[in-house]
Amino acid sequence: MSALSKDHLSWFGIIRLGLVQTSLGAIVVLMTTTLNRIMVVELALLATIPGILVALHYTVQLTRPRWGYGADVGGRRTPWIICGIGILAIAGVLAAFGTWVMESSFVWGFVVSVLAFALVGTGAGMAGTNLLALLAIQTAPRRRPAAASIVWMMMIAGFAVTAGTVGALIDPFSFERLLLVTTAVSIIGFVVTVLAVFGLEKSVERSEKSEEKKLSGSGFIQAFKEIWAEDKARQFTVFIFISMLAYSAQDLILEPFAGLVFNYTPGESTKLGGLMHAGVLVGMALVAIVGTAYGKGRFGSMRFWAVSGCLIAAVAFVSLTLGAFAGPGWPLDENVFLLGFGSGAFAVAAIGSMMGLASEGRSQREGTRMGLWGASQAIAFGIGVFLGAVAVDLMRLVFETNTQAYAAVFALEAVLFVWSALIAYKVSPEGALSNLNHKPSDSQIIAEQAGFKGV
Repeated sequence: MSALSKDHLSWFGIIRLGLVQTSLGAIVVLMTTTLNRIMVVELALLATIPGILVALHYTVQLTRPRWGYGADVGGRRTPWIICGIGILAIAGVLAAFGTWVMESSFVWGFVVSVLAFALVGTGAGMAGTNLLALLAIQTAPRRRPAAASIVWMMMIAGFAVTAGTVGALIDPFSFERLLLVTTAVSIIGFVVTVLAVFGLEKSVERSEKSEEKKLSGSGFIQAFKEIWAEDKARQFTVFIFISMLAYSAQDLILEPFAGLVFNYTPGESTKLGGLMHAGVLVGMALVAIVGTAYGKGRFGSMRFWAVSGCLIAAVAFVSLTLGAFAGPGWPLDENVFLLGFGSGAFAVAAIGSMMGLASEGRSQREGTRMGLWGASQAIAFGIGVFLGAVAVDLMRLVFETNTQAYAAVFALEAVLFVWSALIAYKVSPEGALSNLNHKPSDSQIIAEQAGFKGV
């Protein structure tokens, strides 16, 4: 085993980047949960209103490739991460203020909220894309499964800790208290980010530097076309989109399903979300530990875990389909935990594969590739959440029973996950070490395009 390069991140360095993801998650979770509840309950607005705002924040993340490209050209990612979290922090405060304004003037409050959620998407996209690109560039190949798990588990921790803490601090509820707590979370997240990334990024001299200056003159559109022309990058984008579509479609329908078909109380159905997250964390941890320990072996293969995770999730959805017909007595809790486990495994494998594939193809395009995949994930999640709910309503019109309606949607999600597994088998790296250090030069790419495959 080769020694780690001095330019590779230490475990502490990986944890420092995880703190940035924790900060990002802490601010975003306020937008998608706390403010969502306040608009629907305290302000008695239609659920469509926060739904539109959350969809907007996903839609804006289509700009992710542009933020990655900007860092590719500049050669530094830390300023983009800090700037992104800064925008996100401001957006968090602005969103809380907009919600407060809705109490007296819905129109002006909604206008402020639209601006705020657009900035949430901008900040999250800018920081998240370049965080992953930096992690991909400076993490040793053997550590990538663990690094992906650590960073994402820390983001989930940010969700959990923030939700619990803010929930306690804003009671008894007032809009003044909401604004104060949101401002505190945003400031803390920004300060933690600045301290976490300070001095972390290595100044790596690239042999392609002079060539990149010439390439950067072609602009973002040309760079995007070059990446889209790469078979692996394009196919991996499709994998991310389909797998996230399959996963997110259950987001708004699982708890109602538990209540309507299994007679779960609101408290019992809410606990299903906790079981799902527990399964995700176990899946992520297993991939991190086993993937790092086995390295080149089958159990260290990103392909193995991407395919296995998708197939486990497919089995879980098939089980939910059968459970819909079985009704009470079916082991629903265990079924949901299995779904979370498979989802966590494939998610970490997908992130690890991103880190390996980010440097393949034309040089110094890691940020643009990460941006493309991040945009695919964001838009798939937004569409999936919406289509999952719509699909259930449509199936009710077709089948006229809740059991058949939910079963049909879960069966479709299983099919999408099997499709994702087939794509993952083709495009995911074979191992944590195999081919992940190889980065063809521009001259090799040009030679291959000319037909000289042996160069």
